[in-house]
Amino acid sequence: MIDSRSLTVVNALIFDGSSPDLTPGAIEIVDGTVTAVGDLTPAAGATVVDAGGKVVMPGLIDAHFHAYGTSLSALENESVSLSYVSLVGAARLRSALGRGFTTVRDVAGGDIGLANAIERGYVVAPRYLYTGAALSQTGGHGDARPADFDLCCPGGHMCEVVDGVDNLRRAVRERFRTGAHAIKVMTSGGVVSLTDPIRIPQYSPEELRAVVEEAGRRGSYVAAHAYSPESIVHAVSNGVRTVEHGNLLDEGSAGVMAEHGAYLVPTLVAYDAMERRGDEVNMSPISKVKNKEVLDSGLRAIEVARAAGVTIGWGSDLMGELEDDQLRGLRLQLEVESPLEVLRSVTSVNAEIIRRPDLGRIGVGAAGDLLLVDGNPLEDPSVVWDESRPRTVIQRGMVVM
Repeated sequence: MIDSRSLTVVNALIFDGSSPDLTPGAIEIVDGTVTAVGDLTPAAGATVVDAGGKVVMPGLIDAHFHAYGTSLSALENESVSLSYVSLVGAARLRSALGRGFTTVRDVAGGDIGLANAIERGYVVAPRYLYTGAALSQTGGHGDARPADFDLCCPGGHMCEVVDGVDNLRRAVRERFRTGAHAIKVMTSGGVVSLTDPIRIPQYSPEELRAVVEEAGRRGSYVAAHAYSPESIVHAVSNGVRTVEHGNLLDEGSAGVMAEHGAYLVPTLVAYDAMERRGDEVNMSPISKVKNKEVLDSGLRAIEVARAAGVTIGWGSDLMGELEDDQLRGLRLQLEVESPLEVLRSVTSVNAEIIRRPDLGRIGVGAAGDLLLVDGNPLEDPSVVWDESRPRTVIQRGMVVM
């Protein structure tokens, strides 16, 4: 790692996170923040990185990451020791940084201990925004128990089973007390959970509104796991801000999302990876059947959302050994979106989703998080999604990878 209070990237073609045009110039970063962009001379004593005419873009943002997703088995994830989960999570985060993800939003797991270790430099990782354990009703997507397990499983590392308005208020307050960025709720069935149908909405309207109200009081928001049109409308109508996955989205539910200004965070690569590599990670037969239900509809959901005017972000949602498919998710989204749309999704749009206007862009006042790639991603996006292609990762004005 190169450490300097001042770093200047010269001879660059700049994708600023939004514009369709690449701009030649240099980028000056002082104390981790971009202070100048354009035709400039590096300050005396500054570290100089010569891009050699390569494209420099904002560091990537994964808006649906799971540091604690050490296995595809929800029961295993919740029952192994937290020390093990944290160490594996740190390794997963470091790998993501090496791929160019300088920020991740962990939407089921994470805690202040891991966040503090990252902030204090003990762990090399992306900027880490976490929700803490996601909230699930009994028998919902976050309830890890098979139907024949006669045991209590109220809470774990990634999900906590919480029922009732008062209990949910308390759970939300506790998450914000311990540094949560936002709140995650499960509002439909899921693939890796074993007892809940995919389509049926979860939590009552009163329960959802209580969670949203508490998050709003803290100036934050709620992200909801939801697949079906019924569950998406249920979540968004009760104040949820981001819909995670949304594979079964239709025109009607997309219209409701657009009306409420809700965001879609698709996670195409998770289903693709489970279809290709399910046996490798001991995926249960129940989960394989559920995965097929949502696999083929994910691309169509993005097209429907775009047509309705819904803003579309990007996430990976990869568990266990599947994590190394993270960049493949960009390639999949390119099947229905232009390179510019996908690059915006994984930079400036995701920054908007996580309410961090200093991220996902290159401009004065932005964070000094950059990715240098060996080619023009607007013409050849494989320079980003192909992990074998060379790249340089800069975070807070320091070369880290």
